[in-house]
Order: sequence, then structure tokens, then C-alpha cells
Amino acid sequence: QVQLVESGGGLVQPGESLRLSCTASRNIYDFGSMGWSRQAPGKQRELIGSISTGRRTNYADSVTGRFTISRDNAKNTVYLQMNSLKPEDTAVYYCNAEFRSGASYWGQGTQVTVSS
Repeated sequence: QVQLVESGGGLVQPGESLRLSCTASRNIYDFGSMGWSRQAPGKQRELIGSISTGRRTNYADSVTGRFTISRDNAKNTVYLQMNSLKPEDTAVYYCNAEFRSGASYWGQGTQVTVSS
């Protein structure tokens, strides 16, 4: 069983930054990739980016240039640095980890609200 715990969410104003953390209950090098998704009220969950064990990243067009995913293997933690936040970034943000076998695990989510 894998547990993922997200933290760092909160209320910020447009244009501000926020960093989310996702800490796993096991060595994250065991996962083929880890990623972040978000779900706004009334909308489907959106994959916003991922990072491989080789630190290769990819991002959704909606966040490219503003969001950055990184990892610290020693801390079993993946980060989502969010800059230039917009009201449309308001959502519950979820971390996920996927084994090379395809098995996938999700965290419980953390709320991010961007509002003036």
C-alpha cells in the first residue's frame, strides 16, 4: 500500500505563488513517474504535469511556463511550484504515483483557491 500526502494548499491572490508538496510513504524512486492533477468544481480532473525518475517533466498547456514539478528523492517528496496564479487555477490538487506496472495511487488532495 502506498500513501501520498499533499500539503501546501491555501488561499492566495492572483499573481502570487504557492508550492505544493507530496510526500510518499515509500521510496519515490520505485515509481515510474509521479504527477499532479487538479479538479475544479463541476469539471473533470485535469492532468497538469508529471515527472519521471529521470526528472523528465511534461506539462499541460494551461500551466506551461507557470508551474514547475520537481522531486527530492531523499525526502520522498515531489513538489509543484505554482507561479503567476490565476483565479482559474482554483481547484483541488492531487498528487499521484504510478509504478512501471501501471498500478497508480492518489493522495487525498489539497485545496488551492486564487481570489482577490
